[in-house]
Amino acid sequence: MTARLQKLPFLSSLMFFWFAVFTLFFHILHTSTQVQAQGQVLGIHILNPYELDDATRLLTLGKSSDEWLYLTIPLSLNDLDKTKEWQEFFTKAQAAKVIPIVRLATKAEGDTWKIPNRRELVSLMTFLSQLEWPTPERHIIIFNEVNHAKEWGGSINPAEYAEVLEFTSNWARSEGKNFVILPAAMDLAAPNGSATMEAFTYLNKMLEANPEIFNAIDIWNSHSYPNPGFSASPTRVGQNSMRGFEVELKYLKQKTNKDYLVFITETGWIVNASTQRYLESYYTYALQHIWSHPQIVAVTPFLLRGDPGPFKAFTFLDEDSQPTVQYRALQRAMAKVGT
Repeated sequence: MTARLQKLPFLSSLMFFWFAVFTLFFHILHTSTQVQAQGQVLGIHILNPYELDDATRLLTLGKSSDEWLYLTIPLSLNDLDKTKEWQEFFTKAQAAKVIPIVRLATKAEGDTWKIPNRRELVSLMTFLSQLEWPTPERHIIIFNEVNHAKEWGGSINPAEYAEVLEFTSNWARSEGKNFVILPAAMDLAAPNGSATMEAFTYLNKMLEANPEIFNAIDIWNSHSYPNPGFSASPTRVGQNSMRGFEVELKYLKQKTNKDYLVFITETGWIVNASTQRYLESYYTYALQHIWSHPQIVAVTPFLLRGDPGPFKAFTFLDEDSQPTVQYRALQRAMAKVGT
Protein backbone atom coordinates (compact mmCIF):
# COMPACT_ATOMS: atom_id res chain seq x y z
CA MET A 1 0.00 0.00 0.00
CA THR A 2 2.78 2.44 1.01
CA ALA A 3 4.77 1.68 -2.16
CA ARG A 4 1.73 2.30 -4.34
CA LEU A 5 1.05 5.62 -2.60
CA GLN A 6 4.65 6.72 -3.15
CA LYS A 7 4.23 6.14 -6.91
CA LEU A 8 1.07 8.24 -7.21
CA PRO A 9 2.75 11.67 -7.49
CA PHE A 10 5.02 10.34 -10.23
CA LEU A 11 2.10 8.76 -12.11
CA SER A 12 0.09 11.93 -11.73
CA SER A 13 2.93 14.02 -13.16
CA LEU A 14 3.42 11.57 -16.01
CA MET A 15 -0.28 11.62 -16.89
CA PHE A 16 -0.32 15.42 -16.81
CA PHE A 17 2.76 15.54 -19.08
CA TRP A 18 1.20 13.31 -21.75
CA PHE A 19 -2.12 15.14 -21.49
CA ALA A 20 -0.31 18.43 -22.10
CA VAL A 21 1.59 16.97 -25.06
CA PHE A 22 -1.63 15.61 -26.61
CA THR A 23 -3.46 18.91 -26.07
CA LEU A 24 -0.61 20.90 -27.65
CA PHE A 25 -0.43 18.52 -30.62
CA PHE A 26 -4.18 18.70 -31.19
CA HIS A 27 -4.10 22.51 -30.95
CA ILE A 28 -1.26 22.76 -33.48
CA LEU A 29 -2.97 20.35 -35.85
CA HIS A 30 -6.30 22.12 -35.55
CA THR A 31 -4.77 25.59 -35.93
CA SER A 32 -2.76 24.47 -38.95
CA THR A 33 -5.87 23.13 -40.65
CA GLN A 34 -7.76 26.33 -39.91
CA VAL A 35 -5.00 28.46 -41.40
CA GLN A 36 -4.93 26.32 -44.52
CA ALA A 37 -8.71 26.34 -44.75
CA GLN A 38 -8.81 30.12 -45.03
CA GLY A 39 -7.52 29.73 -48.60
CA GLN A 40 -8.16 32.07 -51.49
CA VAL A 41 -11.33 34.14 -51.45
CA LEU A 42 -12.56 33.28 -54.92
CA GLY A 43 -14.60 30.11 -55.33
CA ILE A 44 -17.62 29.03 -57.41
CA HIS A 45 -21.23 27.96 -56.92
CA ILE A 46 -22.11 24.44 -58.11
CA LEU A 47 -25.33 22.42 -58.05
CA ASN A 48 -24.09 18.81 -57.86
CA PRO A 49 -21.22 16.90 -56.22
CA TYR A 50 -19.96 15.55 -59.57
CA GLU A 51 -18.99 19.10 -60.62
CA LEU A 52 -16.04 19.21 -58.20
CA ASP A 53 -13.29 18.46 -60.75
CA ASP A 54 -14.57 21.06 -63.22
CA ALA A 55 -14.77 23.63 -60.44
CA THR A 56 -11.18 23.11 -59.30
CA ARG A 57 -9.90 23.33 -62.90
CA LEU A 58 -11.57 26.72 -63.27
CA LEU A 59 -10.30 28.11 -59.98
CA THR A 60 -6.71 26.82 -60.13
CA LEU A 61 -6.21 27.81 -63.79
CA GLY A 62 -5.46 24.14 -64.40
CA LYS A 63 -2.40 24.20 -62.13
CA SER A 64 -1.69 22.57 -58.77
CA SER A 65 -2.29 24.84 -55.81
CA ASP A 66 -1.55 24.78 -52.09
CA GLU A 67 -4.48 27.09 -51.32
CA TRP A 68 -7.91 25.94 -50.22
CA LEU A 69 -10.92 26.83 -52.39
CA TYR A 70 -14.56 27.42 -51.50
CA LEU A 71 -17.58 25.86 -53.23
CA THR A 72 -21.22 26.60 -52.49
CA ILE A 73 -23.48 23.59 -53.07
CA PRO A 74 -27.14 22.88 -52.19
CA LEU A 75 -28.25 19.84 -50.20
CA SER A 76 -31.94 19.03 -50.61
CA LEU A 77 -34.28 16.50 -49.04
CA ASN A 78 -33.90 14.53 -52.27
CA ASP A 79 -30.22 13.97 -51.42
CA LEU A 80 -30.79 12.22 -48.12
CA ASP A 81 -30.53 8.76 -49.70
CA LYS A 82 -27.18 9.64 -51.32
CA THR A 83 -24.82 9.23 -48.38
CA LYS A 84 -22.17 7.42 -50.43
CA GLU A 85 -22.17 10.08 -53.17
CA TRP A 86 -21.83 12.92 -50.67
CA GLN A 87 -19.12 11.20 -48.66
CA GLU A 88 -17.15 10.60 -51.85
CA PHE A 89 -17.59 14.29 -52.68
CA PHE A 90 -16.28 15.35 -49.27
CA THR A 91 -13.37 12.92 -49.47
CA LYS A 92 -12.37 14.22 -52.90
CA ALA A 93 -12.86 17.78 -51.68
CA GLN A 94 -10.36 17.22 -48.89
CA ALA A 95 -7.80 15.86 -51.36
CA ALA A 96 -8.44 18.82 -53.69
CA LYS A 97 -8.33 21.33 -50.79
CA VAL A 98 -11.92 22.41 -51.29
CA ILE A 99 -14.12 23.81 -48.51
CA PRO A 100 -17.82 23.16 -49.12
CA ILE A 101 -20.45 25.70 -48.11
CA VAL A 102 -23.60 23.58 -47.96
CA ARG A 103 -26.93 25.34 -48.50
CA LEU A 104 -29.92 23.52 -47.06
CA ALA A 105 -32.94 23.07 -49.32
CA THR A 106 -36.22 21.20 -49.12
CA LYS A 107 -37.89 20.10 -52.36
CA ALA A 108 -39.83 21.81 -55.10
CA GLU A 109 -43.62 21.68 -55.02
CA GLY A 110 -44.71 23.13 -58.33
CA ASP A 111 -42.88 26.41 -58.71
CA THR A 112 -42.19 26.92 -54.99
CA TRP A 113 -39.88 25.39 -52.41
CA LYS A 114 -41.56 23.57 -49.53
CA ILE A 115 -41.39 25.11 -46.05
CA PRO A 116 -39.34 22.73 -43.87
CA ASN A 117 -40.85 21.10 -40.82
CA ARG A 118 -38.79 20.14 -37.78
CA ARG A 119 -38.53 16.50 -38.75
CA GLU A 120 -37.03 17.52 -42.11
CA LEU A 121 -34.64 19.95 -40.45
CA VAL A 122 -33.39 17.22 -38.13
CA SER A 123 -33.04 14.82 -41.07
CA LEU A 124 -30.88 17.31 -42.98
CA MET A 125 -28.67 17.95 -39.96
CA THR A 126 -28.39 14.24 -39.12
CA PHE A 127 -27.27 13.56 -42.70
CA LEU A 128 -24.58 16.25 -42.51
CA SER A 129 -23.43 15.19 -39.05
CA GLN A 130 -22.69 11.61 -40.13
CA LEU A 131 -20.35 12.68 -42.93
CA GLU A 132 -16.59 13.14 -42.62
CA TRP A 133 -16.06 16.74 -43.74
CA PRO A 134 -12.93 18.05 -45.52
CA THR A 135 -12.17 20.60 -42.77
CA PRO A 136 -12.91 20.92 -39.04
CA GLU A 137 -15.38 23.77 -39.66
CA ARG A 138 -18.65 22.74 -41.33
CA HIS A 139 -20.27 25.69 -43.10
CA ILE A 140 -24.03 25.50 -43.66
CA ILE A 141 -26.53 27.99 -45.08
CA ILE A 142 -30.06 27.84 -43.68
CA PHE A 143 -32.06 28.01 -46.96
CA ASN A 144 -32.17 30.63 -49.70
CA GLU A 145 -33.58 34.11 -50.49
CA VAL A 146 -36.54 33.69 -48.19
CA ASN A 147 -37.74 37.22 -48.97
CA HIS A 148 -39.14 35.55 -52.12
CA ALA A 149 -42.46 33.77 -51.66
CA LYS A 150 -41.36 31.06 -54.12
CA GLU A 151 -38.50 30.17 -51.80
CA TRP A 152 -40.82 29.71 -48.81
CA GLY A 153 -43.86 27.69 -49.77
CA GLY A 154 -45.51 30.56 -51.63
CA SER A 155 -45.57 32.85 -48.60
CA ILE A 156 -43.44 35.60 -47.08
CA ASN A 157 -43.10 34.97 -43.36
CA PRO A 158 -40.05 36.50 -41.61
CA ALA A 159 -41.20 35.35 -38.17
CA GLU A 160 -41.53 31.75 -39.31
CA TYR A 161 -38.14 31.81 -41.01
CA ALA A 162 -36.57 33.28 -37.83
CA GLU A 163 -38.01 30.34 -35.89
CA VAL A 164 -36.59 27.84 -38.41
CA LEU A 165 -33.20 29.58 -38.38
CA GLU A 166 -33.00 29.54 -34.58
CA PHE A 167 -34.13 25.91 -34.31
CA THR A 168 -31.66 24.71 -36.94
CA SER A 169 -28.82 26.71 -35.43
CA ASN A 170 -29.50 25.37 -31.94
CA TRP A 171 -29.71 21.81 -33.24
CA ALA A 172 -26.49 22.16 -35.23
CA ARG A 173 -24.62 23.56 -32.25
CA SER A 174 -25.94 20.81 -30.00
CA GLU A 175 -24.32 18.25 -32.33
CA GLY A 176 -20.86 19.40 -31.23
CA LYS A 177 -19.55 19.01 -34.79
CA ASN A 178 -18.25 22.57 -35.29
CA PHE A 179 -21.00 23.72 -37.62
CA VAL A 180 -20.71 27.33 -38.81
CA ILE A 181 -24.15 28.88 -39.37
CA LEU A 182 -24.99 31.25 -42.21
CA PRO A 183 -28.50 32.63 -42.76
CA ALA A 184 -30.41 32.57 -46.02
CA ALA A 185 -29.11 35.37 -48.22
CA MET A 186 -31.58 38.11 -49.10
CA ASP A 187 -32.40 39.18 -52.63
CA LEU A 188 -31.19 42.75 -52.17
CA ALA A 189 -33.02 43.97 -55.29
CA ALA A 190 -36.44 42.59 -54.34
CA PRO A 191 -39.22 45.18 -53.86
CA ASN A 192 -42.11 45.07 -51.42
CA GLY A 193 -45.06 43.29 -52.99
CA SER A 194 -47.12 40.12 -52.97
CA ALA A 195 -44.28 37.93 -54.26
CA THR A 196 -41.26 39.53 -52.56
CA MET A 197 -40.31 41.69 -49.60
CA GLU A 198 -37.55 44.28 -49.54
CA ALA A 199 -34.50 42.80 -47.81
CA PHE A 200 -34.17 45.13 -44.83
CA THR A 201 -37.90 45.20 -44.25
CA TYR A 202 -37.68 41.41 -44.02
CA LEU A 203 -34.71 41.50 -41.64
CA ASN A 204 -36.42 44.06 -39.42
CA LYS A 205 -39.49 41.83 -39.17
CA MET A 206 -37.25 38.92 -38.21
CA LEU A 207 -35.85 41.08 -35.42
CA GLU A 208 -39.33 42.10 -34.30
CA ALA A 209 -40.24 38.42 -33.99
CA ASN A 210 -36.99 37.52 -32.22
CA PRO A 211 -34.69 40.36 -31.05
CA GLU A 212 -31.87 37.83 -30.49
CA ILE A 213 -32.11 36.13 -33.89
CA PHE A 214 -28.73 37.31 -35.14
CA ASN A 215 -27.11 35.41 -32.27
CA ALA A 216 -28.11 32.27 -34.19
CA ILE A 217 -25.61 32.99 -36.96
CA ASP A 218 -21.82 32.92 -37.09
CA ILE A 219 -21.05 34.44 -40.52
CA TRP A 220 -23.21 36.63 -42.74
CA ASN A 221 -24.34 35.41 -46.17
CA SER A 222 -24.84 37.81 -49.07
CA HIS A 223 -26.06 37.72 -52.66
CA SER A 224 -24.44 40.91 -53.94
CA TYR A 225 -25.33 41.18 -57.62
CA PRO A 226 -24.60 43.99 -60.14
CA ASN A 227 -28.16 45.19 -60.53
CA PRO A 228 -30.22 46.32 -62.28
CA GLY A 229 -30.50 43.32 -64.56
CA PHE A 230 -27.33 41.57 -63.34
CA SER A 231 -25.60 43.84 -65.85
CA ALA A 232 -24.38 46.95 -64.06
CA SER A 233 -20.83 48.20 -63.73
CA PRO A 234 -18.90 46.98 -60.67
CA THR A 235 -18.10 50.61 -59.84
CA ARG A 236 -21.70 51.23 -58.74
CA VAL A 237 -22.33 51.36 -55.00
CA GLY A 238 -25.32 50.79 -52.76
CA GLN A 239 -27.73 48.03 -51.84
CA ASN A 240 -28.33 46.78 -55.39
CA SER A 241 -24.68 46.75 -56.42
CA MET A 242 -21.72 44.40 -56.11
CA ARG A 243 -21.12 46.21 -52.81
CA GLY A 244 -24.53 45.31 -51.40
CA PHE A 245 -22.80 43.29 -48.69
CA GLU A 246 -21.36 46.52 -47.27
CA VAL A 247 -24.87 47.86 -46.69
CA GLU A 248 -25.77 44.61 -44.94
CA LEU A 249 -22.66 44.68 -42.75
CA LYS A 250 -23.40 48.28 -41.75
CA TYR A 251 -26.96 47.28 -40.84
CA LEU A 252 -25.68 44.37 -38.73
CA LYS A 253 -23.21 46.63 -36.97
CA GLN A 254 -26.03 49.03 -36.07
CA LYS A 255 -28.29 46.25 -34.81
CA THR A 256 -25.77 44.02 -33.03
CA ASN A 257 -22.59 46.06 -32.58
CA LYS A 258 -20.73 43.15 -34.20
CA ASP A 259 -18.43 43.13 -37.20
CA TYR A 260 -19.52 39.98 -39.02
CA LEU A 261 -17.40 38.19 -41.58
CA VAL A 262 -19.28 37.56 -44.82
CA PHE A 263 -19.53 34.92 -47.53
CA ILE A 264 -20.84 36.16 -50.87
CA THR A 265 -22.34 32.89 -52.04
CA GLU A 266 -23.97 34.28 -55.18
CA THR A 267 -22.81 37.09 -57.44
CA GLY A 268 -21.85 37.71 -61.06
CA TRP A 269 -23.02 39.04 -64.37
CA ILE A 270 -25.21 37.64 -67.10
CA VAL A 271 -23.81 37.56 -70.60
CA ASN A 272 -25.62 39.95 -72.91
CA ALA A 273 -24.85 42.62 -75.47
CA SER A 274 -24.03 45.23 -72.82
CA THR A 275 -21.79 43.05 -70.62
CA GLN A 276 -20.00 40.59 -72.88
CA ARG A 277 -17.07 42.74 -73.96
CA TYR A 278 -16.53 44.10 -70.44
CA LEU A 279 -16.62 40.90 -68.40
CA GLU A 280 -12.86 40.55 -68.03
CA SER A 281 -12.47 44.12 -66.80
CA TYR A 282 -15.51 43.71 -64.53
CA TYR A 283 -14.06 40.61 -62.88
CA THR A 284 -10.64 42.25 -62.63
CA TYR A 285 -12.12 45.27 -60.87
CA ALA A 286 -14.14 43.06 -58.52
CA LEU A 287 -11.09 40.99 -57.58
CA GLN A 288 -8.95 44.06 -56.95
CA HIS A 289 -11.39 46.49 -55.36
CA ILE A 290 -14.47 44.66 -54.03
CA TRP A 291 -13.74 41.05 -53.15
CA SER A 292 -10.56 42.18 -51.38
CA HIS A 293 -12.70 43.66 -48.58
CA PRO A 294 -11.21 42.55 -45.22
CA GLN A 295 -14.50 41.08 -43.94
CA ILE A 296 -15.00 38.84 -46.98
CA VAL A 297 -14.02 35.21 -46.42
CA ALA A 298 -15.26 33.69 -49.67
CA VAL A 299 -16.93 34.66 -52.96
CA THR A 300 -18.63 31.95 -55.03
CA PRO A 301 -20.00 33.38 -58.30
CA PHE A 302 -23.16 31.83 -59.69
CA LEU A 303 -23.02 29.39 -61.58
CA LEU A 304 -20.56 26.76 -62.85
CA ARG A 305 -23.17 24.74 -64.80
CA GLY A 306 -26.45 26.46 -65.67
CA ASP A 307 -26.93 25.32 -69.26
CA PRO A 308 -29.46 24.21 -70.33
CA GLY A 309 -31.96 25.94 -68.08
CA PRO A 310 -32.98 29.34 -66.74
CA PHE A 311 -29.42 30.18 -65.65
CA LYS A 312 -27.82 29.79 -69.06
CA ALA A 313 -26.77 33.45 -69.15
CA PHE A 314 -24.74 32.97 -65.94
CA THR A 315 -23.06 29.66 -66.74
CA PHE A 316 -19.29 29.14 -66.84
CA LEU A 317 -19.58 25.83 -68.72
CA ASP A 318 -22.05 25.24 -71.55
CA GLU A 319 -24.19 22.13 -72.04
CA ASP A 320 -21.26 20.45 -73.81
CA SER A 321 -18.97 21.18 -70.84
CA GLN A 322 -17.05 23.76 -72.86
CA PRO A 323 -15.83 27.06 -71.34
CA THR A 324 -18.11 30.04 -71.96
CA VAL A 325 -17.36 33.74 -72.23
CA GLN A 326 -17.80 33.90 -68.43
CA TYR A 327 -15.23 31.18 -67.86
CA ARG A 328 -12.58 32.75 -70.08
CA ALA A 329 -13.17 36.25 -68.70
CA LEU A 330 -12.82 35.11 -65.09
CA GLN A 331 -9.68 33.10 -65.76
CA ARG A 332 -8.04 35.99 -67.59
CA ALA A 333 -8.91 38.30 -64.71
CA MET A 334 -7.51 35.80 -62.18
CA ALA A 335 -4.28 35.50 -64.15
CA LYS A 336 -4.00 39.28 -64.40
CA VAL A 337 -4.57 39.85 -60.68
CA GLY A 338 -2.47 36.86 -59.66
CA THR A 339 -5.27 35.07 -57.77
